[in-house]
Amino acid sequence: MTTETVVPNPRKRRVVLIAITLVFILAGLAYAAYYFLVLAGRADTDNAYVGGNLVTVSSQVAGSVIDISADETQMVQAGATLIKLDSADAEVALNQAEARLAGVVRQQREKYTNVEQYDALIRQREVELKTAQDDLARRAPLAADHTVSGEDVDHARRAVDNARAALDVARKQESAAKVGVSGVSIAQHPLVQAARADYLAAWLAVRRTAIVAPATGYVAKRSAQVGSRIMPGTPLLTIVPLDQLWVEANFKESELHGIRVGQPATVEADMYGDKVIYHGRVMGLAAGTGSAFSLLPAQNASGNWIKVVQRVPVRIQLDPKELAAHPLRVGLSATATVDITQKGSGELGTVAPAAKHDTTTALAEPLDDARRATDAIVAKNMQ
Repeated sequence: MTTETVVPNPRKRRVVLIAITLVFILAGLAYAAYYFLVLAGRADTDNAYVGGNLVTVSSQVAGSVIDISADETQMVQAGATLIKLDSADAEVALNQAEARLAGVVRQQREKYTNVEQYDALIRQREVELKTAQDDLARRAPLAADHTVSGEDVDHARRAVDNARAALDVARKQESAAKVGVSGVSIAQHPLVQAARADYLAAWLAVRRTAIVAPATGYVAKRSAQVGSRIMPGTPLLTIVPLDQLWVEANFKESELHGIRVGQPATVEADMYGDKVIYHGRVMGLAAGTGSAFSLLPAQNASGNWIKVVQRVPVRIQLDPKELAAHPLRVGLSATATVDITQKGSGELGTVAPAAKHDTTTALAEPLDDARRATDAIVAKNMQ
């Protein structure tokens, strides 16, 4: 049996090694080019989550729940009635406020009438004083020739003094009565206005036994139950407007140097994967790291300190049209990428644009109707 010996070819081996070396060099050059052209121009993190407004609905008045017309996962429109409270106590308070307003108006009418009575009394006292003075003027000359006695003249003088004192008393009584009513009509009197305000407060309490949705969104975290006695400010449920979402991307502190407000960003939600790409812009950076605002902030002055890379939340506003086409939910995981080649504005993204005002008209009450009701009560008791 013959054994053949394979003699290695040094030249061929050298060519293979050179080829492998060139492949690694080209791969390194390609990665370097990719890094400087692509990776160096963006900052990304998979530590990102969808955020949104959580509108807590609570009652403004105390009462017992008698009806609930919304449950979790349901969508409600702004202004829709969610919960009704027993309004019996509020209606009784409204009737009491109406009675107080009517009583105050009648009391003020009496005071204004008393002023008119004092005016008439003053005129009467003035007539009595004039009569006493005329009587004294007739008797005084007759006392010289003893036609009338001196005692009659003294009586006439005392009558003048008494009439003058009575006139002074009537004038002071009129001044005291005018202090509470002068310069203002009955309808505009402070006591009447205070009673009107009490009526408006009672009227609002009746209206607020129907708890409405302050914004359009989905119901979550419902804690209200039929029959429960609730107090003002007690959280009853939460409404989440899913058309007002954003992404909180938690970047490492070493990745923040190139991030600026206004830079474009893309977001991939784990819910849809890379099939759906959301586009948005950096709206601002948090004023501190997540640990700084935690319930128990880290105490780094201990002897066993270990440095941990901190993260800062960066808010990315999403395109509303893309949100409408592919809805998200609060708390979903996402991957955010920021194009840091754009200049943006501010230093380290600390200069944020003017805040958008969140407003609602769903909680507005038709106070004009209540004011007309108070006007009717005042007019009725002025007759």
